[in-house]
Amino acid sequence: MKKKVYVIGIGPGAYEEMTIRAVRAMESCEVIIGYTVYVDLVKEQFPGKTFLTTPMTKEVERCEMALREAWEGRTTAMICSGDAGVYGMAGLMHEIRKERGYLEVEIEVVPGITAATAGAAILGAPLIHDFAVISLSDLLTPWEKIEERLRSAAKGDFAICLYNPSSRKRKDYLRRACEILLEYQSPDTVCGYVRQIARDGQEKHVTTLGRLKETGTDMFTTVFIGNSQTRVIGEAMVTPRGYRYEKED
Repeated sequence: MKKKVYVIGIGPGAYEEMTIRAVRAMESCEVIIGYTVYVDLVKEQFPGKTFLTTPMTKEVERCEMALREAWEGRTTAMICSGDAGVYGMAGLMHEIRKERGYLEVEIEVVPGITAATAGAAILGAPLIHDFAVISLSDLLTPWEKIEERLRSAAKGDFAICLYNPSSRKRKDYLRRACEILLEYQSPDTVCGYVRQIARDGQEKHVTTLGRLKETGTDMFTTVFIGNSQTRVIGEAMVTPRGYRYEKED
């Protein structure tokens, strides 16, 4: 009896943003499991499946549920927004598989379009050169470690993509992050942010690091902070890679 779990990145939200491989994997599954919000995004496209959900912060229970379903012979999908291996469930699924003794269950990770690349495409090309992705959520990472990573990225002149910039309990985290970055970067550094990527209500904004400090965001916002070379070209936020070419007179 086949025992298999797919850990699938479904992209930022819209069906059109899913990979063909992700869609085919979900079509092959009997059971689709995920955080309630993410399951609601795919229910319409995959009728006839059994859908199981858990609320936020129940990630371990979700993994156990998926492995149990697969152990009993039902091919199962664990879905994550973005990419399953970027702040997703792929790592935890492997950990729980070992710890709970489900070693006969095969795990296949299916990548997806993460918010960093999806949001970058909406803004223009802010991540075309070396960049760092940092989550401001301190649920699993101490704030002191997040500060250290922000300072290191700023010192290295990386373009930076920020996940989870703020929430109801962390309203000032983006401001605190900007204050750290302003120790190393100009307040005129080009920045941008995108809300509700590939979902209803999507909006984008290009701004500066000085103004970003006073900007209100939420968990559905992805923030992009340019490096010293980032500039605005037309309406796009662009970080040049350094190609040499002759400019026309």
